[in-house]
Amino acid sequence: MKLYRTADGQYVERNGIWHQLPQQSWISLVRRDDLRSYLLSQIANLTASPEPPVSNILAPIESGEVWAAGVTYYRSRTARMEESERAGGGSFYDRVYSADRPELFLKATPHRVVGPGGTVHVRTDSKWNVPEPELALVITPNGKLVGYTIGNDMSSRDIEGENPLYLPQAKVYDRSCGLGPCILVSEGSIPPATRIQLEILRGGAQAFFDEITLEQLKRTPDSLISFLFRENSFPDGCILLTGTGIVPPDSFTLQKNDSIRITIDGIGTLENTVD
Repeated sequence: MKLYRTADGQYVERNGIWHQLPQQSWISLVRRDDLRSYLLSQIANLTASPEPPVSNILAPIESGEVWAAGVTYYRSRTARMEESERAGGGSFYDRVYSADRPELFLKATPHRVVGPGGTVHVRTDSKWNVPEPELALVITPNGKLVGYTIGNDMSSRDIEGENPLYLPQAKVYDRSCGLGPCILVSEGSIPPATRIQLEILRGGAQAFFDEITLEQLKRTPDSLISFLFRENSFPDGCILLTGTGIVPPDSFTLQKNDSIRITIDGIGTLENTVD
């Protein structure tokens, strides 16, 4: 079952059938610990609705915060070590990868988030920029995982590589985060064999492609949520990006008008362009 936030209201798609929910705020939905059972009870009394136009789909966040976890895949560990080696920070990421405590950082507030079809941004003071495709967890104020979406953690690798203390500037800026197209509200955990694919098109041609499965995610969603909610509260809930295992080669950097397509099995495809 998939929950969509659109300009016309909220829609639920289940088994290819669409239902428009009664008028209510988005935040009132995603704060619910019983989100799945609530949606099922609602659509049981609704008639089918036409599929909402793709152009009307918004990012699945209205309030709250987006956080991110780093160095949760071996590939991201290696890339972060290499980019920070000259600054003397290479060993930091190896130690984080094997430590009990994960790397967690604030990624975006809602006004910095771009939805499906929107335009993500690369910093004008950076020369080496990549997208990071990530499974995103939708979490209620009580710390309950109620769904999954797709995240694009835009990153300026040269800024972070210059000094690990520059991480917030490499990660947090206007339009630095893509989210969508929906929230997968599943009955159980998302399978470890779930694939994450990243495709970057340039001038209509494929400039980069890679894929990975969640089996290579070192930390469990429950563990990441547990650390995030230590001494921290989220009155409107939050979204947590779980890290990336796909990193383009060092010779690659995003260019204006590139198209970024991130696909996760069971959720769909998040597509954004670059400016």
